[in-house]
Amino acid sequence: MSNIITVKNLTKKYGDKTTVKGISFTVKEGEVFGILGPNGAGKTTTLEMIEALRPIDGGSVILDGLDVQKKPSEVKKIIGIQLQSTAFFDKLTLKEQLRMFNSLYDSQSDPDVLLAEVQLTEKSKSYVENLSGGQRQRFSIAAALVNQPRVLFLDEPTTGLDPQARRNLWELIQQIKEKGITVVLTTHYMDEAELLCDRIAIMDNGKIMTINTPENLVKELISRGFKKKQRVEQANLEDVFIDLTGKDLRD
Repeated sequence: MSNIITVKNLTKKYGDKTTVKGISFTVKEGEVFGILGPNGAGKTTTLEMIEALRPIDGGSVILDGLDVQKKPSEVKKIIGIQLQSTAFFDKLTLKEQLRMFNSLYDSQSDPDVLLAEVQLTEKSKSYVENLSGGQRQRFSIAAALVNQPRVLFLDEPTTGLDPQARRNLWELIQQIKEKGITVVLTTHYMDEAELLCDRIAIMDNGKIMTINTPENLVKELISRGFKKKQRVEQANLEDVFIDLTGKDLRD
């Protein structure tokens, strides 16, 4: 696969403080690429520079052949962004909002199809303020797909969701990948990253510590002599919860 994103020596400064410290990495076309790190690691700032939402203080980002610094408007036309907190219009229904986004992007996406893809068909005439947390997250992804993006950015998409909503979003992200859309996501959940991501960049204190597949990262740790004291089970408590209560959404 060819690289759809190339980041070289990317840097962000706020006064005397450097929050992103000359990081470099590539994202392959069609993969799910995860950026993991503790709070304050620089994950969201990195995404915002790649998305042309925040000025780049040093280095470069090439996205699908476009220099993000030189052609931010062109970049925004071919990406979709789901933020941690997305604001929508209060007095427009979900379907009306998607129609409005169509006009902004000069897109011909079918609102009914988008809502069906995120399991919100029955909410097409509802307002965002009346949605549950999981529904709001799914709608924000539908809105991010209006312009049929080449790359979809998801910033901690499952934070605060219940297990059913979380698993449902995992399935949605996998379906988006199957359509050939590249996905770049940040997350705090290691099981989420391990399940969804083809490759992971672990970031801390503004630097990329390592990049590899989840499987290889685990193998590298074991090769350094790491051993778990406790037994690794084939399932966890969340699996038990889902098994007993079902996968159906409780919106």
